[in-house]
Amino acid sequence: MGWFRDSLDLRALRFAVAFPLLLAAAFAVCAWLLRADLPEPVAIAWDTRGGTAFVPFGIYVLAGALLITAVGWVVFAQAVPISRPIIMRRIMMGLGLMTSLFTTSVLAAGIVGQAGVADARDSHVDATVLALGSGAALSLGVVMSFAFKPDARWTPEDDRALAREFDLHEDPLLAEDSMKLWVHARSSVFVMICVASLFPAALIAVALPWLGALLAVVAAVGAGFLFARVRADRRGLRVFVAGALRVLDVPAADITGATAADVKAADFGGWGFRHHGGSTAMLVSSGPAVLVNRRNGRRIALSAGTHDAAARLAWILNRVAARAQREEQPPQ
Repeated sequence: MGWFRDSLDLRALRFAVAFPLLLAAAFAVCAWLLRADLPEPVAIAWDTRGGTAFVPFGIYVLAGALLITAVGWVVFAQAVPISRPIIMRRIMMGLGLMTSLFTTSVLAAGIVGQAGVADARDSHVDATVLALGSGAALSLGVVMSFAFKPDARWTPEDDRALAREFDLHEDPLLAEDSMKLWVHARSSVFVMICVASLFPAALIAVALPWLGALLAVVAAVGAGFLFARVRADRRGLRVFVAGALRVLDVPAADITGATAADVKAADFGGWGFRHHGGSTAMLVSSGPAVLVNRRNGRRIALSAGTHDAAARLAWILNRVAARAQREEQPPQ
């Protein structure tokens, strides 16, 4: 029971269970109030001439109530676990309200459109009820997304944030020895890639769709190699191509020095991730970069985007390398 209470938002759960049930009950009651004015059987499908499929009134009401309840429970249930992001829970709570009300509006429009008709084959869906109900469902769903306040609970993200605060409290200089940096090629390069690959791919796709798609994928992969995420801290230097694929992992103790410099990509083999002579490079363009010297004599060249970023990254790498040589380790 303790796990149940700690993993679910009980207030949201109560609403998620009760609201579809109450809405289904209200639909059933209103349908029974119109029972005397409805034909038997009632229509459940229509075309331009009228009803085309029919069921007994009781089946229509029972199936409609079950459908409202099932749709509401399925969507609302996504907003109940507290492990999910707050923004997702708010969106799903709004979608749950929206879909429940929309389903009810469709069923109600079918019932109202048959009121006063002797034969269900002459009936049509009431457009006014459907339009008003759909508009109300959309607006109330948006309001619910903004109005819903998830219960404040302690999550694994809070544990990690607290651990970071403890680390900073233990070692206030830890924040100064950390840097995250995204670098990418100039926008003109990506425009060139689009012109040279995506436009021809669109033309080729008319005749050979698979070849056009393949060319587009190759262009996207090539563009991805012109993005890089650089992370430097007391553990060392890590570089990720396209932000996800790790291509460099240099321990702080393996760094002998770092300097900021202006480099030409051609001197290191070109753009992207390269091994050239005794150097390893991850350059997305010529310009500001950091040159890192390793104990094994190899050199690393990294694009830094701006001169200020290059200077700060070099300063941090020199600091963490000096700390590692003195065997000062960051808090675990």
